[in-house]
Amino acid sequence: MSALRSRLGAVRRRLLKLSAARRVWHLIVPVLFPMRAKRSALLLYAAVLDGQTVNLHAELPASAGIPESAEIVLGSGRNRHAVPARIRTDREGRVLMDAAVLLGAEVGGVPVTPGRWKLRLRTGAGRSARNLPLMLSSLPAVHEGGATGPMTFSPVTGRRHRIVRSATGEARIICSAPKPGVEVVQLHIGHSGIQVDFRVLGMQAEGAWCEFAASGRRITAWPAEAEPGVWRVGVPLSEMSPGGDRNEHWDVLFCAEGRRSVRVARKLHDVRDPRQVFAARRIVVAPGPENLIMVESRYTAAGNLRFTCSTAAG
Repeated sequence: MSALRSRLGAVRRRLLKLSAARRVWHLIVPVLFPMRAKRSALLLYAAVLDGQTVNLHAELPASAGIPESAEIVLGSGRNRHAVPARIRTDREGRVLMDAAVLLGAEVGGVPVTPGRWKLRLRTGAGRSARNLPLMLSSLPAVHEGGATGPMTFSPVTGRRHRIVRSATGEARIICSAPKPGVEVVQLHIGHSGIQVDFRVLGMQAEGAWCEFAASGRRITAWPAEAEPGVWRVGVPLSEMSPGGDRNEHWDVLFCAEGRRSVRVARKLHDVRDPRQVFAARRIVVAPGPENLIMVESRYTAAGNLRFTCSTAAG
């Protein structure tokens, strides 16, 4: 009972601290922004649209003049990376900055690592240079409705990139490591078997195996590297033939010693319901003499890959 009281007390203290931080933020915003406006660039737009590209649009303070050059500087610890930015003026005479920052060395962008990254706007005019904080008055709005939503993860690396606001109102990027997952690259249903190509995120593929699992049945298969970073696993359809007239639903699991199995799936997308967007494919095959079966590949609402096998009429 004392341990439970201790845990409840810790939760209550964290909630009180969070509530106090929110109250302080609402109190300092009306005072902080006007005070820092003369020496900061105000972000009019900031968002990660595709899971890996940060789009920035800011207004420079009058004290910055019209710079000859500009770049966005990302910093974390001793690491610093600069990306060119574009300076322009609008019809009202405002000096504006636009930049698109691609994140991830794997896609040819900034080699960010998991952690919190500061953002600065560095401007230059002649031999002089100036660093401006990028102030964020409000967080990006979340898109609601429609078949797609915000792209939360990089479709290549699986990392998550979020724009947040510091206690002083400055923009920050938080990079999170990819969650363990197995992402489908390509499917092939032939007349004799099924092949699945996939990428492994947040864990190692060496020494692992796959299991095609249906109710009461499991088929073990060993993947091989088809190309750098892409693994292929296959099973013969003769082993997946359904018993009797009932349908059999097969899930594909990625297994390794000392780790819980992970479902092979499609997760790195902006689709709200994979069942409605990713088309199902049906094919009738004959894995053996006088043995016709229909094989359907599809994705569940959670994005998990599933094969349904049923007896086909001859």
